[in-house]
Amino acid sequence: MAYPVLPDLVISDDDIVVTYIHASGPGGQNVNKVATAVQLRFDATRCAALTSRMRARLRLLAGSRMTREGEVILTAQKFRSQTRNREDAIERLCELLRQAAHVPTRRIATRPSRTQRRRRMDDKARRGQVKQGRGRPTLD
Repeated sequence: MAYPVLPDLVISDDDIVVTYIHASGPGGQNVNKVATAVQLRFDATRCAALTSRMRARLRLLAGSRMTREGEVILTAQKFRSQTRNREDAIERLCELLRQAAHVPTRRIATRPSRTQRRRRMDDKARRGQVKQGRGRPTLD
């Protein structure tokens, strides 16, 4: 099965390893018998669909969820069924990959205008006057 992330990016089922583990939280007696939580592993270094730029952004976005070897590990235990937790983990991975594919626009540094600088200094002086007026009154 293939999971479409973007129109030009599709992740195959071979790139994803899903294991089921015991979940904490609600579930009654069922929680002790059935492994409903999902641990999803995605090897970003071996995935041919990702570019090197996407891998670098994915490393930044994933943070501690990515191992040194370049494997993204996501755990999903929000729901009480395996299938819904699996769908949730895959959707979270797809969203992470969408964010990694998006290239942020670079900010162009601009300088404040003369009017803005003057207004800032006037406001600063006014705030200083207000704070000075809060002090203990003098006997003059």
